[in-house]
Amino acid sequence: MSGKIMLVGIGPGSHDHMTQRARDAIAEADVVVGYSTYIKLVADLLEGKEVIKKGMTEELDRAVNALECAREGKKVALISSGDAGVYGMAGPTYEVLFQAGWTPESEITVEVVPGASAINACAALVGAPLTHDFCSISLSDLLTPWPVIARRLDAVAAADFVVALYNPKSGRRTQQIVQAQQLFLRHRRLDTPVAVVKSAYRRRERIEFTTLDKMSDCDIGMLTTVLIGNSHTFIRHGLMVTPRGYANKYDLDDGGATREGERAGRSLSTGLLGWLQNLRADHVEGVSAAELAQRHRLPVDYIEAVLAAPVEEDVTAPVPVEEAQE
Repeated sequence: MSGKIMLVGIGPGSHDHMTQRARDAIAEADVVVGYSTYIKLVADLLEGKEVIKKGMTEELDRAVNALECAREGKKVALISSGDAGVYGMAGPTYEVLFQAGWTPESEITVEVVPGASAINACAALVGAPLTHDFCSISLSDLLTPWPVIARRLDAVAAADFVVALYNPKSGRRTQQIVQAQQLFLRHRRLDTPVAVVKSAYRRRERIEFTTLDKMSDCDIGMLTTVLIGNSHTFIRHGLMVTPRGYANKYDLDDGGATREGERAGRSLSTGLLGWLQNLRADHVEGVSAAELAQRHRLPVDYIEAVLAAPVEEDVTAPVPVEEAQE
């Protein structure tokens, strides 16, 4: 008897932000399994269904229950808030399935139904903070050793990512957000913009704008996502925005005209090829690999490997007029 497990991301919690496929998957299901808080968010969609509610730390139990029901030939919707694959139930469920000997060719079919994660929901509420490179880090050390989390925090802070902190604080975990703040302050300005978003698109939604030096003083809990800007992020008129970098190439005050030395549709003059040219020129003039590494805040062995590599022709360079006419 074949069953089905649908790993459903229900989005931030508002029905308006749930995908149609997520709604259809829940409607299709015989059984809905989930954390009790998430079950409440979709309670009006569960009439006539078998519902299995579980607690906060019972993720593996949810996956096992879903597998047991699917083995009985039932269609199961195992729900997660946000996206099932982003700190959600997709990973633990696949682990349980593999442990049980399941393969994609088995009678039980598995579908992952994507949803908007907290990082997307919170970003939409505060403006456009994710327009440039970003990452997310969970501060929960229930399953991940703290030194691993700390190394990740230090690395992304130094690399100037916009960062979303998931699971920043709970009743028992109160110092992780303080430690994260200290690690970020090693690399970022005190006035780096921060948005603290609680219960995005839910009844008790709350948004607070602050700065990195005051971040840990905010009202932060398990339903909060903390967005830390990069060195270019700004807050204006109640909106948090991270520039994409257009101002580096185009003069925004001159109708978007290309800046001197730049060309539309081509990498910046400080892109990879331009940087390589300048790097080699500096090295020829006597600047050591160690000095160049410090200047660009890159590993010495990387700089040495770049300098030792053969020089490649810039295929993006403009073709001379005489050559083009031949």
